[in-house]
Amino acid sequence: MTDGRILIADDEPSVRDAVGYALEQEGFNVTLAEDGDDADRKLGEVSPSFDLLILDIMMPGRSGLDICRDVRARSPVPIILLTAKDAEVDKVVGLEVGADDYVTKPFSVRELLGRVRAQLRRRELDRTSSAREGKRIETDSVKIDLARHLVTIRGEPVNLTRSEFQVLRLLAERPGQVFSRREIMEELWQSEFSGDVRACDVHISNLRQKIERDPQDPELVLTVRGIGYRLAEDGAA
Repeated sequence: MTDGRILIADDEPSVRDAVGYALEQEGFNVTLAEDGDDADRKLGEVSPSFDLLILDIMMPGRSGLDICRDVRARSPVPIILLTAKDAEVDKVVGLEVGADDYVTKPFSVRELLGRVRAQLRRRELDRTSSAREGKRIETDSVKIDLARHLVTIRGEPVNLTRSEFQVLRLLAERPGQVFSRREIMEELWQSEFSGDVRACDVHISNLRQKIERDPQDPELVLTVRGIGYRLAEDGAA
C-alpha cells in the first residue's frame, strides 16, 4: 500500500511523531495536527481531502469526538479514534457519532497500522462493490442500491454511515441467517477482528435508530440471544 493521505491529530508529540513516521515508512502522505483546533484548520470546511483520519479523543481545543461528528456529517472518510485505556463511554460515543474504529492507548504502532490497512482495504472494497452495475438487494421493507449507496426502508430514504450500510447489506443479503458479532465485525474490517466484539452492538443500535419504527422493539434487525443478529425473513413490512 503506497498511497493515501492521512491526518493524525494528537496533542502528545511522542504519539503523533511515532505514528506519523511509521505511516510515512509505509508510503502514506501524512499530515500532523497538534490539537483539535489545528486539525480543524487542516481539515477545512468542505469534504476532507484525506483518505483516513486518526483523531485523539481528548485534545486541547476541539475534541476528537466533536471533529468526528462534524466530518461525518459531510464525508464518509474512514475515522479511527484514539481513546484512553478505560474510557468505555468514549468508545461507545465515538462509534455513535460515526467513527469506524477505535484504538486504546497505550497501543503498538503495528496494531494501529493494521487498523489503518483494514479501514483502507474496506473502503476500496466498498468502491468495488458499489461499481457492480445494477446490483440491488430487496426484501419487503428493505431496499439497497449498492451502485448508488442508497437505502430505503418501507419506501422512505434513510441516510446511513458506511459502517451502518455494510452491516445492513450483510444481513439483507441472507435474511433469516444469524450472524455472530465477530462475523459482523470481520465484515466491517474485511479481515480477522481482534478487538472488542461489543463494538458490534453499538453499530446495531445506531442502525436500529435509523430503520426501526421503535428501536426498543425492533422488527427488522432482530437479536438472537447469545449468538448475534439477523434480518427478519418477512421484512416486517
